[in-house]
Amino acid sequence: MAVIVSFFPSKDGKGGIHRTEVDCGWQVIDHHGGSYLQLSTYGSDQRKSEKKVSQTIQIDRAQAAELLNIIGRAFPGLQAARAE
Repeated sequence: MAVIVSFFPSKDGKGGIHRTEVDCGWQVIDHHGGSYLQLSTYGSDQRKSEKKVSQTIQIDRAQAAELLNIIGRAFPGLQAARAE
C-alpha cells in the first residue's frame, strides 16, 4: 500500500501481459483539503480465501495529471468520458 510520488519509464525486462485477472475498486479520499485517487486490486477468482484487497495505490492531483499524459502517449486518440 503506497502513495505514488513519481512516474518514470521502466526498462526492467521485456514486459508482458499478466495471466491473472483481478477486479479493481476505486475511491476518492479527501485529506486536508486535497484529494487522492485510491485504486485497490482484489485477489483473483482462483484465490481459495474470500475476496479481499490485495494491493492499494494512491495518487494526488499532480500524479493524476502525469498519469493522464502517460495514458495519452500509450493510447493515442483516447478521449476520456466525463461523468457529470
